[in-house]
Amino acid sequence: MLRLVPWPQGADRGQGPGDPAEEARLDDRLVRGLRAQEPWAAAALVDRYGTQVYAINGEDNDTYYRHINAAVDSHPQITMDDGADVVGVLHGERPEQLDEVLGGTEETTTGVIRLKALEAEDRLGYPIVAVNDAVTKHFFDNRYGTGQSTLDGIIRATNVLIAGLRLVVIGYGMCGKGVAMRAKGHGAHVIVCEVDPLRALEALMDGFEVMPAVDAARVGDVFVSVTGNRDAINGRMFEVMKSGAIVCNSGHFDVEVNKDELDAITEETFEVRPFVEGHRTKDGREIFLLADGRLVNLAAAEGHPAAVMDMSFANQALCAEHVVRNHASLEKRVYTVPEEIDREIARLKLASRGVEIDDLTEIQQKYLASWDQGT
Repeated sequence: MLRLVPWPQGADRGQGPGDPAEEARLDDRLVRGLRAQEPWAAAALVDRYGTQVYAINGEDNDTYYRHINAAVDSHPQITMDDGADVVGVLHGERPEQLDEVLGGTEETTTGVIRLKALEAEDRLGYPIVAVNDAVTKHFFDNRYGTGQSTLDGIIRATNVLIAGLRLVVIGYGMCGKGVAMRAKGHGAHVIVCEVDPLRALEALMDGFEVMPAVDAARVGDVFVSVTGNRDAINGRMFEVMKSGAIVCNSGHFDVEVNKDELDAITEETFEVRPFVEGHRTKDGREIFLLADGRLVNLAAAEGHPAAVMDMSFANQALCAEHVVRNHASLEKRVYTVPEEIDREIARLKLASRGVEIDDLTEIQQKYLASWDQGT
């Protein structure tokens, strides 16, 4: 989904893909100058504001990048990305436009990884705020949003009963934690696969079984990749999966599932139902791939609920405002979300739920700021 939105003092914004309906509400906020938003669907941007929207439902990869280039043709001054695809096009194909961009924001773990790689090579062309790293983003959107919407996508696509199944979560970042939490709540026996010893230890102490991916492939019923990396589910795993295994991705790009290696052992493919493709292997097993390896929570469900995306998009909007106001002093690197923005969003979210919290007394504040008040 690509949109260009008129913004304060003539600044334009080029936006990458994400949750269309929720992002329409973000666009609505930006169009109206960071004021209160209303729950309009994405199409209302065209109808009510004349916003240029470059997207069609079910677009293929070539069309997707054609739409990105069409948006970039409008010479945006602010980019809002969801996977760093707009940034990738600007840096790889349109570097002459980099000086026109004041700054940008990035929504996802995968996108931040790509941006930090550009920064490490000293090639990042403008300052970008890593919205994904905000506490009010990854603690809530990644964990509760991805957790709920992923299970929603699996259940909608397959109508399987999760209770009693061995559900393998590959990757135990915030998204993986959310998927494991929700799967456990549905009664699944959750197995976690990790490459990071700290996260693996955390998963173990959270009560989950931890093992190498190939070992998990021998016993798992449902496999969910949430790593942000390629080949998280691969040929070595497909070779030992039992017949009836269900495979899906809720990390980011479809490269998380190595479909070429699945195809290499497949004798026949068949459609079971929408978003469920059966692969009958040469040794007679059946492996079911959901949503062609793309994000199952978006393809087979509706993505994250608006009630959690609101914090992410508040970060996007306020960080875009921060970039516009401070771009002259910002360097060409990846920035964290300013703490005051993060805390203000948390405060507003609590207020929207009718929740009040305590304040520290002056004596407590003084104690926390002192060094000479010991035991």
